[in-house]
Amino acid sequence: MGIRTILLQTVFPNLSMIRYCPYCGQQVEARIPLGDERLRAVCKICGYVHYENPRLVLGAIIEWEGRILLCRRAIQPRMGLWTLPAGFMENGESSLEAAARETREEAQAEIEDAELFAFIDVPGIDQAHVFYRAKLVAGQHAPGEESLETALFAEAEIPWQDLAFPTISYCLEHYFADRRTGVFRCHQITLTGWKRQAMADCALPSINERC
Repeated sequence: MGIRTILLQTVFPNLSMIRYCPYCGQQVEARIPLGDERLRAVCKICGYVHYENPRLVLGAIIEWEGRILLCRRAIQPRMGLWTLPAGFMENGESSLEAAARETREEAQAEIEDAELFAFIDVPGIDQAHVFYRAKLVAGQHAPGEESLETALFAEAEIPWQDLAFPTISYCLEHYFADRRTGVFRCHQITLTGWKRQAMADCALPSINERC
């Protein structure tokens, strides 16, 4: 195994996914560019630096008559488990537009009166999860292509042991806690210890929070 391969797999494993430059088609190598302090994938020929940045996941905690809308996943990872409507933000849309689109795609539902509720940093998987709290329009919902089913749950009915991801559990826990006090706050949470394998296994990480 060459030095470059060792660096790609051990120092910055994400770089192993970038093998060729999309601009000139030549191989890239892992090195720290001049003026930088992080290992990057750099084209050997044209010198283009390929930056990888965290991805944004947008979702919503949607309430109707005191119950929360959940979707049972029809895709991996965590297929068959329950989640809030959420997914990756697309180019050209706002964060709220992304949350509303994911709700339409996964639950065939519309939201209104949305307000920012939680910003969750997940550095172990290079993501940030942003959730709004919102009302369900007309109480209407149905499973989209990525959902096996959708359902409304009262707090006592939430399938806590069958939630797909830790971020979903934390959002719901904070939501119900705020609802009991009658004051909703915007939460900033950092999940540590949640690696890519932990995401697949749904191992619960530790949490640091600022409210």
